[in-house]
Amino acid sequence: MPDTTCHMSISLDGFVAGPEQSRENPLGKRGMELHRWHLGDERANDADATAAGWLMRPRGAYVMGRNMFGPIRGEWDEDWRGWWGPEPPYHAPVFVLTHHAHEPIEMEGGTVFHFVTGGFDAAYAQARETAGEGGVDIAGGASTVRQALVAGVVDELTLDIAPVLFGSGERIFDGVESFGMEPVEVLHSPLATHVRYRRAS
Repeated sequence: MPDTTCHMSISLDGFVAGPEQSRENPLGKRGMELHRWHLGDERANDADATAAGWLMRPRGAYVMGRNMFGPIRGEWDEDWRGWWGPEPPYHAPVFVLTHHAHEPIEMEGGTVFHFVTGGFDAAYAQARETAGEGGVDIAGGASTVRQALVAGVVDELTLDIAPVLFGSGERIFDGVESFGMEPVEVLHSPLATHVRYRRAS
């Protein structure tokens, strides 16, 4: 069975986004500090390049929350098409969790955003069916990753642990009562410690 993966950058105190997320700060205040390892910081090294390869490996389908897709809340009252420009990096179907129905949005490069109102289980089932042998990635944000961890569907979780403290923001492990994974690879740089976990056999 193809793997379900998840890859998140996280602060030392467990936050994957900073406080006060907004259109101007989609990752919250200071949120970009978590991502220096793959955004061209001159201190990045071969470990960061390897982890970036893990992050960008092609998957058959993706699941993400509406907050990750964009800043709009409630009814769809504007033509928002995601943060990523005309060609998002997914190049595959993306199933977006939402409480408000929306027609699919086709983008350049093969990305199609599908909007699922039936909750995480419904979105994940559609992603699994669509992905085939390509596998599914849980793209984020925090709430969607929490739901995936609680559901026990993640086979491989990679955490890029940045040496920063936020104090508040969005966590992924709140309410997750068991982990059930073991580290299988650890890489490090001045910008992050990259830990790849696999479900314990």
